[in-house]
Parts: sequence; structure tokens; C-alpha cells
Amino acid sequence: MAASITDTQGIIAIAAAALAVVALLGCLSLAIGLRRMRRAQRVVMGEEGQRDLVAHAARIEEAFADLREYVDETAKRLEERLGGVEAALRGTFSHRALVRYDAYNELSGHQSMSIALLDHEQSGIVLSCIHHREQARVYGKQVHSGRGELELSPEEAEAVRLAVSGGWSAGDGAEEPS
Repeated sequence: MAASITDTQGIIAIAAAALAVVALLGCLSLAIGLRRMRRAQRVVMGEEGQRDLVAHAARIEEAFADLREYVDETAKRLEERLGGVEAALRGTFSHRALVRYDAYNELSGHQSMSIALLDHEQSGIVLSCIHHREQARVYGKQVHSGRGELELSPEEAEAVRLAVSGGWSAGDGAEEPS
């Protein structure tokens, strides 16, 4: 007797063939997925041969430790440089003010002036230039902690006060600090 496709043996054979095709397609799909995963793994782990994820994680941890050491060394160098810059800036003039006035009440257009140049500790100098019709004189006085080593004139004291306060008055003779 010849087997027919419609009898039980034929149906089982067709089902087995269909199942084999489905299994073959599943294997092919898994092989493609595995190939993609290995390609992605090579991107992450590099082309340095085969190694496991533990070795790769150890290499990454070592690279992070090296990076942290480099960042710490760089931060230390920057901190040292910043300390040097801050020390250098302590001696610079950070407060200044200019006061113009008529020293001899001659209505000469406020040609006399006093300028205060002070550092962050309110120490520095006050320069005064007194203009008269025939002459001009320049005076300099040292200032320590906002006080003159010699007695300051009212205009010099005003220049120091304005420099320390960081402002200026709108009254006669005071100009905006620059």
C-alpha cells in the first residue's frame, strides 16, 4: 500500500517538515542575533582577542582609577596655581576713587585732585595734585588699613572713604571710580 498525503502518516510527515522549517528559521534568527550581539560586544570590548566580561570590567576599573589619579593630580596643580594667583592679587589695587576740588577756592574748574589706590586690606597710597595758577604740587601718603600714616586732608580722607566703600558721592568733586 502506498502512503498518501491525506492519511495519518502523510499528515504527520507534513507537520514534522513544517516543524523542521520553523526550527530552522528559529536557529537562523538566533544565529543572526548572536552575530549582532558579538559585533556589539566587539565595539564595547575592542578587538584585542577573546576575553570574558570580568576581564573587561577589570580593565575598565583600572582605566577609571588612572583617570581619577590624573584628575586628582590636575586638581592639585590647579589649586597650587590658584593659590599663587590669589597671593599675587592680594597686592594689587582693588579699591580706588578720585576726588576733584578747588584747592584755593579760585573757581579754577576743580583742577586739584586726590586719588586713593588701595588693596583688599585697604592699604596703599593717596596721591594729591594741588593746582595753583602758577604751579602744581604732587603729594603722596601711605595708607594702612584705611588710615593715613600722616594726617590726611579732608579731600584725601574722602578719596580713601570712597575707595573703601566702593562708591562715590554725587557731591562736588567726587567722580565715579573706574
